[in-house]
Amino acid sequence: MSRGDLLRALAVVVIWGLNFVVMKVGLQGLGPMLLGALRFAAAALPFLLFVKFPRLPLRYVAGYGLAQGLGQFGFLFLGLQLGMTAGMASVVMQTQAFFTLLLAAPLLGEKARPAQWLGLTAALIGLVMIATAHGQGPGQMTLVGFVLTLSAAFMWSVSNLIARLASRVSDYEPFPFIVWSSVFPILPFVGLAIWQDGVGVVGQQLSHMGAGAWLAVAYLAWLATLLAYTLWTQLLKRHPAGRVTPFSLLVPVVGLWAAWVFFAEQPVAQQWAGAAAVLLGLLINQAGALRTLARSWWVRA
Repeated sequence: MSRGDLLRALAVVVIWGLNFVVMKVGLQGLGPMLLGALRFAAAALPFLLFVKFPRLPLRYVAGYGLAQGLGQFGFLFLGLQLGMTAGMASVVMQTQAFFTLLLAAPLLGEKARPAQWLGLTAALIGLVMIATAHGQGPGQMTLVGFVLTLSAAFMWSVSNLIARLASRVSDYEPFPFIVWSSVFPILPFVGLAIWQDGVGVVGQQLSHMGAGAWLAVAYLAWLATLLAYTLWTQLLKRHPAGRVTPFSLLVPVVGLWAAWVFFAEQPVAQQWAGAAAVLLGLLINQAGALRTLARSWWVRA
């Protein structure tokens, strides 16, 4: 990688790592479905007149928007509201890599290597350890929050598969794809917000939005959605996936640190052990990619 691409990858890591703390801030004054509606409205509506529809069939754009937008972030926002801690969410969300692995075999015909199955086993052990360490006290992760976050990771993997299928159809540009796919979750999120909280509560939340809520929406829409996903897709188009995807292993590191700094979250020993097992599984899964990355850096040095 060039120095510029390396900085882009690290910028994505930091943006996505801080993402979970920002979500928690946004949920302090907004319901999860309303936060989702505002996030994707801000990511899509200001740009529709200036950005052309991507060179893809509508089903790929709509499918990605509903899976990544409504599915992934609907489950994640609800999980964070119902007791998932920001730090553990950053760890559990990385299991999307293993869900993608499991789904890619039957749907894309991609066979997993033995090391990937070993990594999956280690991650599953870690997830069981994290799930059984839940509690109901302040700052503790709840079981329902864990299950909802795991569901969000699954929907992220579904959106990964849709994006990979779309790349077989057309060499689309990332930014228009992200902008237009962000249109499709807006109305479902609005409907769910009204169904969950009622028109009166939704209106009250909108009228009482403070600076923290507005900044959270702006961060989630423009940095975490448009900028980070566009940079990440560009890196995947320029470099082999094995050279790019290992950087995602740093996201939980930033997420756990940010949750400790901003919310004083202190995972219990069993959660630390489970998080370590999940990260170990990811390292095993990415062993070949990490070797390739290290070898390329060594040659450049």
